[in-house]
Amino acid sequence: MKRIATAWIVAVLAAPGAAQEQPPPPRPVDFETARFDRRLPAVRASGPIVVDGVVDDAEWAGAPVATSFTQGNPFEGMPATFVTEVRVLYDDESLYIGAKAFDDDPGAFIVNDMSRDFSTRAGDIFGVVVDTFHDRRNGYMFETNQAGAKFDGQVFNDSREFNRDWDGVWFVETRTTAEGWEIEMEIPFRTLRFRESPEQVWGINFLRRIRRLNEDSFWAPIPRFFNFARISYSGTLEGLRGLRPGGRYKVTPYASATSKPGEGDAAGALDYVTGGLDAKVLVGTGLNLDLTANTDFSQVEADVQQTNLTRFSLFFPEKRDFFIENSGIFRFGVAPDPVENQFRADFGQAFNPAILRATQSRGDDLYLFFSRRIGLSEDGLPIPVLGGGRLTGRAGAYELGVMNLQTGAHETGPGENFSAVRVRRNVGANSDVGAIFLNRESGSGSDHFNRSVGADANLRLTPELELNSYWARTSSPGRTGDQNAGRFAANYDGRLWQLRAAWSRLGEDFNPEMGFAPRLGVRRMRGYVGYHHRPERFSHFLREFNPHVEFNDYVDAAGNPVSRYTNVHLLFRHQNGAMLELGYDHSLENTSAPFDIHPTTRILAGDYEHEAWFAMLFSDPSRPLSINARYDQGPFYGGDRKGVNLGAVVRVAPRFTAFAAWTRNDIVLPGGAFVSDLLTLRFTHTFTTRMFLAALIQFNSITEEWDTNIRFNLIHRPLSDFFIVLNDRRHVMGGPNDRALIAKYTILVDF
Repeated sequence: MKRIATAWIVAVLAAPGAAQEQPPPPRPVDFETARFDRRLPAVRASGPIVVDGVVDDAEWAGAPVATSFTQGNPFEGMPATFVTEVRVLYDDESLYIGAKAFDDDPGAFIVNDMSRDFSTRAGDIFGVVVDTFHDRRNGYMFETNQAGAKFDGQVFNDSREFNRDWDGVWFVETRTTAEGWEIEMEIPFRTLRFRESPEQVWGINFLRRIRRLNEDSFWAPIPRFFNFARISYSGTLEGLRGLRPGGRYKVTPYASATSKPGEGDAAGALDYVTGGLDAKVLVGTGLNLDLTANTDFSQVEADVQQTNLTRFSLFFPEKRDFFIENSGIFRFGVAPDPVENQFRADFGQAFNPAILRATQSRGDDLYLFFSRRIGLSEDGLPIPVLGGGRLTGRAGAYELGVMNLQTGAHETGPGENFSAVRVRRNVGANSDVGAIFLNRESGSGSDHFNRSVGADANLRLTPELELNSYWARTSSPGRTGDQNAGRFAANYDGRLWQLRAAWSRLGEDFNPEMGFAPRLGVRRMRGYVGYHHRPERFSHFLREFNPHVEFNDYVDAAGNPVSRYTNVHLLFRHQNGAMLELGYDHSLENTSAPFDIHPTTRILAGDYEHEAWFAMLFSDPSRPLSINARYDQGPFYGGDRKGVNLGAVVRVAPRFTAFAAWTRNDIVLPGGAFVSDLLTLRFTHTFTTRMFLAALIQFNSITEEWDTNIRFNLIHRPLSDFFIVLNDRRHVMGGPNDRALIAKYTILVDF
């Protein structure tokens, strides 16, 4: 641990931009009212706009300027270090954003990624967020860097949920000048959803990140403890007249061919050729009807493997495009972990959820709807999706989601029908109440079904204080016990303090077959207290000192203890983005039944107490070489465990990125000893912003298998792709391999 701490000090002090002078006290900013002063008229262009990264055209000269950006970090309320000027134009087809980002030293820009949905925390960026319904809770985000890379996403419920996997049609060009860099964006109206009205008023905000200073500044000021997705702080875009939503119909047919290794004359022959289509229909102005037939997800990246040292199921995120757009509407249950979201945003692909929790499985209470239950088996193997539809979007004060999909028969069971209905009603400024109904029904003569109903309320009493609650019930044949679930939580996120408290309960017969619930038959109490201190004395290198304490207690229906976790951590955030965390984790586990932790090792029923000390570090993610590491050691199920996580990201800016991670657990138990290794290698080469080659290679010592997923992606026109995918799985001792070579072609027809 001493060596890790020493390595962190060397890493952060050697990095550029680590030292910053302490500024004078910040100017007082009333964040609750500042947005009302940020009003920008949009100007209709009198002629065609050529998106070429040059903002000196005559059309731009007549547009009002949004400037006077305010820092959110590092010095909240202070003016931005360098001037940024933004103008907005529009015509019948698109919204145009023109920006000039001035800088005294253009040669010091940090640009190290040009792939789609690049790591925005690792370099200089410019971004815009647009609230087209002006409801101060939902919108679209578009960000770019000097290489013209694209990052986009959907914001739901004023940053409570963010869908980073959404991809829209938009265009951007950039150029570097002697005074800084310039950006031109074109966002077609067919990409956005908005009301039909003679005159539109939208919410809008702009972000400038100067990475060598690790500085974020905004046109409409945002407090430092919130991020750019906090749409309620946006300014106002006025004067949009005569707009009509375009792209009422979108059809995306596909064709794919798969080749698997055969024997004799069959070797190398095509295994099968298939095709299908997805379609999108705009219903009214705020609803999308998505239709799919013979859905294919062959181009989706493989799951990143995790080592499971608990008796509970692991969570793997959804990656399939059909389920991603407007996915936040169907969310019911626990909101995304803000700590995990922060780490993921800060460190991108170097982040792994396992590095935060080690062996503690706190068991997120409930995701009542989890789309991976559709079209994927329990072990992640594809199940054919014959077809279906999904209606999502907004109608007045309501958010609506309706879905029905039919899967085909497969090796492990018959086809099934999945239905979901979700309604939410906006209340007040940023609160909502809602209900959900889910139904899963088996075909082929089976009488099995599973149904879920629920109601929830999410109340934001102040910008810092939220209350969340839900009740849910399931129904399945043969289950007569308690099938109810409920939760109440309060969260306070302030400038200095973070306070969280939650109580939840899941009945022993609660059975959400369209959801994810790793622990059943338990009641959970959770408490969290964190303090964010920014010391003036060490501000030349230390941005924030964050001590925090967390407590999780699980008991069964009779009140008997099941698990208890008590954690005391100290986190240091450096001015250049590096971080060091030191901590003590204490765990109590009462296992009522034995379970296998390894193919050769079983944990017997009993009471176990674990204590672990750990150190975790992440170096400056903007450097060409960044590292992360975690080491922890302590008692483990009556024995001892040593855990090591090591990772590194290498960037040959801006086209090539390599990531390597190694996780080792050395465990000695009364019933046996074993060492598990998990190796993850990821390579991405970006030929252009529309052509990529990516590889994910993984080795798991428990299964003794190498898994390889290589994907070539050419975006031949917006949201139209050509893929070549190689999937290969092989055992280290030889034997039969599982290999497939897939070619897939899609084309978007928009009318």
